[in-house]
Amino acid sequence: MNPQTLKVAIADDHQIFRSGVMLSLKPYSHIKFVLEASNGQELIEGLEKEIPDIILLDLRMPGMDGIETTKYLNKHYPQIRILILTMFEDERFVGHLMDSGANGYLLKSTDPEEIVQAFNDVMENGFYLNNFVNRVLIKKNYAKQKFSPNLNSELTVTDKEKEVLSLVCMEFTAQEIAQRMNISPRTVEAIKDRLMERFGVKNSVGLVFFAVKNSLIE
Repeated sequence: MNPQTLKVAIADDHQIFRSGVMLSLKPYSHIKFVLEASNGQELIEGLEKEIPDIILLDLRMPGMDGIETTKYLNKHYPQIRILILTMFEDERFVGHLMDSGANGYLLKSTDPEEIVQAFNDVMENGFYLNNFVNRVLIKKNYAKQKFSPNLNSELTVTDKEKEVLSLVCMEFTAQEIAQRMNISPRTVEAIKDRLMERFGVKNSVGLVFFAVKNSLIE
């Protein structure tokens, strides 16, 4: 069975680089580029005609850059997976972009095989976490811990908290979780806030890492 066709957009201000990426992925017949743009504004205008599954997004572009574009897309097109593809190997960018809604962070030196793996992971799991991103996010979330570990206390979660935690790890939004559990979005957010405070993390990414590390979900 052939893999399901993935519709991909690319936004980068260098035409030669865009063409190179598209050419390098041409052997993968299930990947179809449906949109290319030279900056964020051009990309957003193109989304009025075609909605891709995944966007490969550069950071430094004239006009609307990749950071602004990521935040806009996360707010207005949350169903689109965003993969940053940039030359900036800077930990500060990784953490900020992931917090802003990016689903993965790749360097422009990445080979085509890894880009395809990133496509598969973000479609299946919601995130692509390579070694570089893992290292940054783990360091970032450990630095934010604000609780003092107590080895005498058992780490437990209620069934409802565990269900919310599992759905967060599967990248469902608060609204989607509320619909699945037949509770209000406000209740979902309250449970997430309670878990983040208990675990000493600041965001959903932190919840995911904590849950996996401590085997709180199957």
